[in-house]
Amino acid sequence: MSKQETEINADPKVPTIEIVREFDAAPEHVFRAHVDPELYAKWIGPRSVSTRITRWDARTGGAWAFANDRDGEEIASFFGSFHEVRPNERIVWTFTYEGEPDGVALETLTFEELGGGRTRLKIVSVVKDFETRDGMLASGMEVGVNEGYAKLDELLAKGI
Repeated sequence: MSKQETEINADPKVPTIEIVREFDAAPEHVFRAHVDPELYAKWIGPRSVSTRITRWDARTGGAWAFANDRDGEEIASFFGSFHEVRPNERIVWTFTYEGEPDGVALETLTFEELGGGRTRLKIVSVVKDFETRDGMLASGMEVGVNEGYAKLDELLAKGI
């Protein structure tokens, strides 16, 4: 399996973050890792934290919530709602850090089949203003994104 690069781009004209990442797995496997709460908890976020799912209803109109723990202590929690869940193709959800309840991001995830059992995941996250977007970028989010996707690669290699 090849090492994949993650692109994280900020548009200078609109307050968005785009993340693009390819996986050596078919879209249905990458999609499942985003909607199955047990799988999601295994890979999301940096290696230094564990994820505890507190609510998960991965369907159009459903809601979700999870917390990150380090050494048995909660350090962050997040919540949102599933606006659209289109199996193996697309997820539209809101994503909110509980410590910044006005900083709701609207995220669209698309799962593009590349052939040969590979998938390109593209996430576009829209936030309310450039200050929010730049704060997210400065928070060290790339560590969580990169380490999380490395953990997802490991799970996908096991044939989840």
